[in-house]
Amino acid sequence: MRLRLAVLLACALPLTAAAAPAPVTPVIALGSVIPAPVQVHQSGPGFRITDRTVIIAPPRARDVADRLGEALRLRVAGHSSGRTGNIALELSRAITEPEGYRLTVNRSGITVRAASNAGLFNGVQTLQQLVPLTGPRTVAGGEIVDHPRFGYRGTMLDLARHFHTPAEVKRHIDEISKFKVNYLHLHLSDDQGWRIQIDSWPRLTTVGGGPGTGVDGVGPGYLTKADYRDLVRYAASRYVTIVPEIDMPGHVNAAQVAYPELTCDGVAPPPRTDTAVGYSSLCIGHENTYGFVEDVIRELAAMTPGPYIHIGGDEAHATTAADYLTFQKRVLPLVAKYGKTAYGWNEIAAAPEARTAVAQYWGLTTTNATLAAAVANGTRVIMSPANLAYIDQKYDPSTPLGLSWAGYIEVRKAYDWDPHTHVAGVPESAVLGVEAPLWSETLRDLDDIEFMAFPRLAGIAELGWSPSRDWESYRTRLGAYGPRWTARGVDFYRSPQIDWS
Repeated sequence: MRLRLAVLLACALPLTAAAAPAPVTPVIALGSVIPAPVQVHQSGPGFRITDRTVIIAPPRARDVADRLGEALRLRVAGHSSGRTGNIALELSRAITEPEGYRLTVNRSGITVRAASNAGLFNGVQTLQQLVPLTGPRTVAGGEIVDHPRFGYRGTMLDLARHFHTPAEVKRHIDEISKFKVNYLHLHLSDDQGWRIQIDSWPRLTTVGGGPGTGVDGVGPGYLTKADYRDLVRYAASRYVTIVPEIDMPGHVNAAQVAYPELTCDGVAPPPRTDTAVGYSSLCIGHENTYGFVEDVIRELAAMTPGPYIHIGGDEAHATTAADYLTFQKRVLPLVAKYGKTAYGWNEIAAAPEARTAVAQYWGLTTTNATLAAAVANGTRVIMSPANLAYIDQKYDPSTPLGLSWAGYIEVRKAYDWDPHTHVAGVPESAVLGVEAPLWSETLRDLDDIEFMAFPRLAGIAELGWSPSRDWESYRTRLGAYGPRWTARGVDFYRSPQIDWS
């Protein structure tokens, strides 16, 4: 009888015991963000964001505050009510780095201080990564002091091989700005299509951006000037600067289809929708060529507030070496004539006129004597080595999208290199920054863009921002970031090198 009673009591215990406590959402460590901050001091109690929390900001920083308020679903006020429990954005002369910020968290509130709105925006990106996706929105106590390693932290999107709509480009801007990427290079012309309206040469878009253009003939479309200006404004509101590129003297077949007078014999070439390169060239000896080039540069410069106009210059295999130098001698100064800094692929370094230009290194080797000589003469460099930074390359042989001519680029390979020391003869002082180009030969929609860009772009953004790299730390932080992409519907590549949360 006693044994039966004991058994009955034992069976009843699970029914009468107190319910198990709900799991506690862990507070995210201050240093667990991407890109890694310069200094992190975690200490003291944190701050819990509630529905009563208010974002306080001066009128000059209202755009940053409004964006944070939208992200966190909080009210924004123009001045402090005097009570604690706020998130304060402050412009401060004590911060000396233009894009730097100081993020302070204690039980009374959160303060982001910066010298400029760009710095506040960067601090806000860090803060958003510290707010848990679920459960109590408690931010760990302490302080982050942060600023970028390079002033130029970019990516490129190819609209020429396949046109991507303004809505797709805007969505991409939203994502890249979360990692403090501050330049978006748009590749606007190539053999397969011309994607930007030029009033003085209207057939560039009506023909070069019309039906049947793009790789396989499935990528038609172009940006009107209104579209382009709207993208520039949208990017600027996320502290991203647009860099437009018109590739020349090669990669010009689409322009020559539209305007046969840009060829040496006046005969229009057939449209091209394949992926071959190196077969087209502007006619270097014709004065009409330079009228065309100047018109394009003038109109682009007029609608581009950013400092750079990219003039391409790569893979000009159909242009002789002498003609190439003649072309650059005429064209590089035209960019300065219209108030911009000339920017081109590293082949432009062969021209003496490139001493005031920026050369984008895309080579596969760590030595380039021509580039090193140009740097010694004043040329500055953006690092984009194709075998490390080209995020259109496949992750591995099974990747359904992308190319592989520069090799497979898994997540660690894209992260584990140093832009400052990559090319012999190019010292740290000559490197302006780093860029991850995304070519569109195999891309068709936003999901394709996101799959190839993420997570690799996050790592290259860290190379551009953080003072040093640590793969084990990065792979842990990247794995923890995965649910944020999932929550936003980003179709990212789930690399087997990462333990995704």
